[in-house]
Formats: sequence, structure tokens, C-alpha cells
Amino acid sequence: MNQTQSEKLLWYVLYTAPRAEKKVQIELQKKGFKTFLPVQRTLKQWSDRKKWIEEPIFKSYIFIETELEKNYYDILNTNGIVKFINFEKKPVVVNYKEIETIQLLLGYTEGIEATDEIFEIGQKVDVIAGPLLGLNGLLVQKNGSHQFLMELETIHQKILINIPSNFLRIVAE
Repeated sequence: MNQTQSEKLLWYVLYTAPRAEKKVQIELQKKGFKTFLPVQRTLKQWSDRKKWIEEPIFKSYIFIETELEKNYYDILNTNGIVKFINFEKKPVVVNYKEIETIQLLLGYTEGIEATDEIFEIGQKVDVIAGPLLGLNGLLVQKNGSHQFLMELETIHQKILINIPSNFLRIVAE
């Protein structure tokens, strides 16, 4: 059975030099690659002014959809790329569902916080209403607000977002 072109295209994660995510994205797109760089607007305060800027949610990470065997070295030879994110010495394939979830979160809320920090185990919850219906994760209370922590398994990152408590249901252990 022959694979079609679309079946060979998979999402991978690249690790970039610090603060090079946007430059890397531009260079990869010039080479014809489909990329995804999740960013959010953040108000930054300097001593003399405030300014809205777009910052990557995952520092030094950029996602790329490609046929790896064909394009591996061309991708790595792009200025600003350090390496592919690997687990067990193989580039990590990111699940399409996780890419779609990140895109959905970017359209749903502002103030997404990504972290690889280990949180204390909280209550497991399912999202039962709203645009994130069907997701599950942990409920974390931080600064008095309800926040939902969702782990993106393939890249070992977590996303922390504010979500109304009536959109959540505690999962019985």
C-alpha cells in the first residue's frame, strides 16, 4: 500500500536559538514549509513606555509539518534552528489533535501560560461546556482564580488557561 503525500506529512517540534522563533518561522516559510508558531499579545512595561508585543507561548519551540525523511537536513540547516525535539533519539511527532487544541485555545482566550513546571497533583477534570468541550486535565487554583491545566503529551508541555468552573466536571477517581 502506497502512502499519499498527506499521510507522509507529520508535525514535528523544532528547538530554536533564544528569541529566534519568528525569524526561523520566516526562513522556513521562505523554503516552502508549513509552520505553526503559537503567539499571544502581551503588554510589556519598560521604564519609559508600555507596548503590546506578540510573544511565543512555548519559548524556543516552533512546529513544522513536513515529510521528515525528505527534508530533515534542509530544515536543520536553517539559521536559528538548534535541533529537532527528540525522545528516545527520534524526532517527536506531534499529534494533529494537539496542534488543533493549541489553535483552538489561541482563539478562545488570552493569557495562556505554557510551562514545563511540575505542578502538584490536583483534581482531574473534564470540560463539559464551551469551546474546549471534551478536553480533560487538572484543575489548578492560582491567585484565587480557577485555571485549567492541560498537558500536551507529545511535547511534555502544559498549558494553563482561565476557565469558568461551571464548564468543568470533576472526574471520579
